[in-house]
Amino acid sequence: MTLAGKGSANALVKLAYAAPAFALAVVGIPVYIYIPKFYTDVVGVPMAALGAMISAVRLFDAVTDPVVGYLSDRTHSPYGRRRPYIAAGALLLAACLFFLFNPPTASPRFETGWFGFWVFALFLSWTMVQIPYEALGPEITFDYDERTTLFSIRDGALILGTLVAAASPALVERILGMEAGPAMERRKFFWIAVVYGPLLVGLSWLCTLVIREKPSHSRDAVSHVSAGLFCGLKQAAGNRPFVVLIVSYTVAAFGSNLPATLILYYVEYVLRSEDADLFLLLYFTVGIVFLPFWVKASAKMGKKRAWILSMLVNTGAFTGVFFLGPGDAWIYGILVFFSGIGFGATLALPSAMQADVIDYDELVSGERREGRYIGLWSIAKKLAAALGVGVALAVLGVAGYVPGSDQTGEVVMTLRVLYALVPSLCNVLAMIIVFAYPITKEVHEDILRGISERKGGNSVEDPLRSGRRIFPRGAQRPSCAQ
Repeated sequence: MTLAGKGSANALVKLAYAAPAFALAVVGIPVYIYIPKFYTDVVGVPMAALGAMISAVRLFDAVTDPVVGYLSDRTHSPYGRRRPYIAAGALLLAACLFFLFNPPTASPRFETGWFGFWVFALFLSWTMVQIPYEALGPEITFDYDERTTLFSIRDGALILGTLVAAASPALVERILGMEAGPAMERRKFFWIAVVYGPLLVGLSWLCTLVIREKPSHSRDAVSHVSAGLFCGLKQAAGNRPFVVLIVSYTVAAFGSNLPATLILYYVEYVLRSEDADLFLLLYFTVGIVFLPFWVKASAKMGKKRAWILSMLVNTGAFTGVFFLGPGDAWIYGILVFFSGIGFGATLALPSAMQADVIDYDELVSGERREGRYIGLWSIAKKLAAALGVGVALAVLGVAGYVPGSDQTGEVVMTLRVLYALVPSLCNVLAMIIVFAYPITKEVHEDILRGISERKGGNSVEDPLRSGRRIFPRGAQRPSCAQ
């Protein structure tokens, strides 16, 4: 099954493309939510050291993400530009997952080194899969509204995978039937790795088998990637719609990663509840159920307005979480439900908008550079997640957090502020920034029309910069000076 090009993508292509997202979710929820607490409270890694290493690995990603994107843009093989990376990277990712989830019993210094090595290896292999995988999306369909559907299916699979990943520790614990304690925690993560490793490989390979890039498309794409890595990154920084989108997304993503990191701590020490897993399941389930609503809303009001509306819904509900305390778990559940309504849209809509800004780059540069843009997008996404984990754990440590003990009033207040108020403020700031995003459905149609005319040898007017002419490739080559 070849890529759909500028036509429509059938259901099989959409489902095959979405499949790896389900398995890749295990690298998100366990690593960001369960693994930090497992390594601090069970394995014995100091919280400050763990937070620093997670932040450091994101800085490492700042190098590897655009490099892998650049390489996949320039790769020429009989199997396409993206598929070789996805197939090989999935094997490495499964192996790293197993070792990270199964640390040996040793000294705290050795355990800290073990975590540092394998978390770096895991994120490097994750990059090998994720960047080329996400770069496939903008190539599958160029239709403005169908892209929203495509990325909603993909991100719906991601949310479903996150739902299963969030439930997996409790499910494994129930199946094993062991008493709570360090031994149970270690066995639990062993079996999660045993199940998810083959799943990662199988679903990634399914995607590469069903979605086959046309060899001619790959050769053309490679021959048209003329700018070097750093020149290309500078050109991306000059893509105004992309800059507006990535800045607003990063601000919102940083805010959303704070509660993702702190939910186990908040539920246990602020609400005095043991139902964190149930609240996670509720949040993700609501996110999946309401995704079709956001697809329809996007088709009627546009992607930007739908995204802003979803952030308003999320923020309006989540602000109230700040005022809760012991015994308020049922009120928290209600607020989680309403907050989850906008969750799916905050994933799918920015991805669909990102595909549109890549088309604008093709109009201006004459090149298809999905990998480079996805690499930059991934940096923003991972940096937001790393800062969320690093800042949250570091601030908690400074506030006096003591694992497994009753927390002081200062720690409890710190949890409330980091978990509820800071994310809400980030959403408000992101909404203000994204108002400047200029690509509507009508503008995107002008972009596609301009790409077609430019390939035909005609000059076209830039739909986002009045009076600016864009000339055919032979008459005007992109440069870093532009």
